[in-house]
Amino acid sequence: MTNPYNEIFKAKGAKGFAAAGFMARLPIAMAPIGIVAMLSQTHGEYWLAGAVSATYALANAFVAPQVSRLVDRLGQTPIVVPTTIISVLAFMVLITAAHQNWPVWILFVSALLAAAMPSIPAMVRARWTEIFRGRPEMNTAFAFESAADELVYIAGASLSVGLSVALFPEAGMLVSTLFLAVGSTAFILQRSTEPQVRPAEQHSRGSAIRLRPVQIITFALIFIGATFATTEVTTVAITKELGQPAAASLVIGVYALGSFVLGIIIGALNLKTPLQRQLAMAVTIIAVSTLPLIAANTVPTLALAVFVSGVAISPTFITAFGLIERHVPEAMLTEGITWVMTGIGIGMALGSFAAGAVVDAFGAQNGFWVSVAAGMIALATVLLGQRSLATSDYDTAGCEACAVPAE
Repeated sequence: MTNPYNEIFKAKGAKGFAAAGFMARLPIAMAPIGIVAMLSQTHGEYWLAGAVSATYALANAFVAPQVSRLVDRLGQTPIVVPTTIISVLAFMVLITAAHQNWPVWILFVSALLAAAMPSIPAMVRARWTEIFRGRPEMNTAFAFESAADELVYIAGASLSVGLSVALFPEAGMLVSTLFLAVGSTAFILQRSTEPQVRPAEQHSRGSAIRLRPVQIITFALIFIGATFATTEVTTVAITKELGQPAAASLVIGVYALGSFVLGIIIGALNLKTPLQRQLAMAVTIIAVSTLPLIAANTVPTLALAVFVSGVAISPTFITAFGLIERHVPEAMLTEGITWVMTGIGIGMALGSFAAGAVVDAFGAQNGFWVSVAAGMIALATVLLGQRSLATSDYDTAGCEACAVPAE
């Protein structure tokens, strides 16, 4: 039997931009939790750490779609180069401010400027679409990217926390910034796979967020993202309370294992269940699996509960981006994908802040109640949006008539 993943990487340049894109997107996961790990150690206050992290993530969530709209119209290189430079310099100021104990306002300003970081996952998917548009290999490529995103979110967070705890508070953020600079440079240097800029008259008017399916998926993934951040922040707090802070990296890393494997398997299958129903099933598993987290009060039980709660993350990504590809016009694809990433970013920001506040006020264990609430809201959103998320069986790529506008 032919391995579908081997087939997609036979395309010229695919291995190069996929590898560079993976490195360049690691800061998406490393930076928010890295800020929390850094500032909670240098300043000793979870609320401040959560607030600065939320400032960065929220700002990036709102700026990134606008950056992606420019990418759709002007191309990747002219936009990615300056925004990456701004982001790298701002991260360096943030790291220095934390180390030198500069005024708190500098932390927030540098976090705002760092939010200029472009959405690499959206641009990687745009390159896959340019290669495989209208072909079955595109679904496999999207599945691979969804699994890679999930691995980035969980493994990247684990790496960031592990470096900060094992070496020094700023270590996670330093490595994250290095990945951003090197990965983005390598990605942009591969010009042969960069998507062509579509003529202005082919672009749809307005923003992709005006499409109802994009609104539903983005809103749902806000709360999925909140479960990520809550798990990360609460795990750091619980392991510290148990006197085993180094275990946080291992526990968060376990989050990725089951989900990554399951995502790769699903990506290789040709499932017949409609995508909107697949999304509902995946989010149901996420919502229900947040409940055991509340009872986890030792490192082994915490690791087991976190493992179970993470198994449906990658399937959720796969189906969510698959639905976006089918509902969003071709000329708005980068922006449409970025809005979904925006939802995750907003959720991670809000989840980080909420979990930090709950941990400070009610104790480490109670931070997981934020995950329970977020999971249930995400599930309700997806279930109520099933009709709007329904897709036809045929390929709708590039068909503007297939986009469902918000009423």
